[in-house]
Amino acid sequence: MKKLLIALNLLLLFSLSINAQEKKKYALYSAAFYNLENLFDYTHDQGKDDYEYLPDGKIGWDSIKYVSKLHNMAEVLSQIARDKLPEGPAAIGVAEVENRRVLEDLLKQPALASSGYQIIHYEGPDERGIDCGFLYNPDLFKVTASKLKPYVYVNDTVHKTRGFLIVSGILANDKVTFIVNHWPSRGADSPARVRAGEQVRVIKDSLLREDPASKVIIMGDMNDDPMDESMSQALGARREIKDVEKGGLYNPWWNTLVVKGMGTLTYKGKWNLFDQIVVSSNLLGDDRSTLKFCQNEIFYRDFMIQQDGYYKGSPKRTFGSGKWLNGYSDHLPTIIYLIKEVK
Repeated sequence: MKKLLIALNLLLLFSLSINAQEKKKYALYSAAFYNLENLFDYTHDQGKDDYEYLPDGKIGWDSIKYVSKLHNMAEVLSQIARDKLPEGPAAIGVAEVENRRVLEDLLKQPALASSGYQIIHYEGPDERGIDCGFLYNPDLFKVTASKLKPYVYVNDTVHKTRGFLIVSGILANDKVTFIVNHWPSRGADSPARVRAGEQVRVIKDSLLREDPASKVIIMGDMNDDPMDESMSQALGARREIKDVEKGGLYNPWWNTLVVKGMGTLTYKGKWNLFDQIVVSSNLLGDDRSTLKFCQNEIFYRDFMIQQDGYYKGSPKRTFGSGKWLNGYSDHLPTIIYLIKEVK
């Protein structure tokens, strides 16, 4: 009963009229992903190629720029989904963070200091030192297990990249596992990302074999669009709900890009949508006695967009053409909303 009261106080409730005598109530939850674009501190991490992000480095990264970057990132994170949910997302996956310290510093910012978010982070093998991370509200999502599963290379021991951050827990009394990704960049050929898709699919299949009722949410910067081979074939994320087989995946961002023309980053004036959140088949359907996917959204605010110059109309980045722009990120965040009937 206590948990139910907390949920009712924290979550947005929807009332849907079934008939004149009966009403059902629904609780809304959200999860988000945001590539923080090189959230580095300004000190050297042993064994990492982070020299560009030092005071005497190429871009002169110092305490002033670092604190400003933290402030900007916190400003965005503190607003994600808040127009629908005062408590914000239950979970936020992030990419391009140098270490746990930068996440701790991020959560100390005034905009996030009272959020109650906790951190999951594992130091990964990336040469530059960038990792994925996971922020979560323990009042909404109870973590039961986490690990970093390495990306497995094929005939390549040079280009070390980020692993797959796997976090399992309880959300709205349902078992949910998040897999946070940052797949090989476009500097690598397509097969590198195809292998990432194949490996995440194996992880997903293993989780569902172990517990078919558990929900799986795969999020990250995939460095590919929804229709690319790594996503549509290797991972097997379908464009339309009707085409999702049992144990399969639905990718709502395919139509966001193709039909609506909306993306999360630009290249040569064209929008791409690399930042995706896909859901397992048991998050689909009309039976809302368990968690179900109901909506996806690109988080877009005017202040996050470059208003003039070469990058006009693109996400306002931290650096551009070697100049400090004091922006946010070259990516926009993505959000999904989940709904469940409140008994």
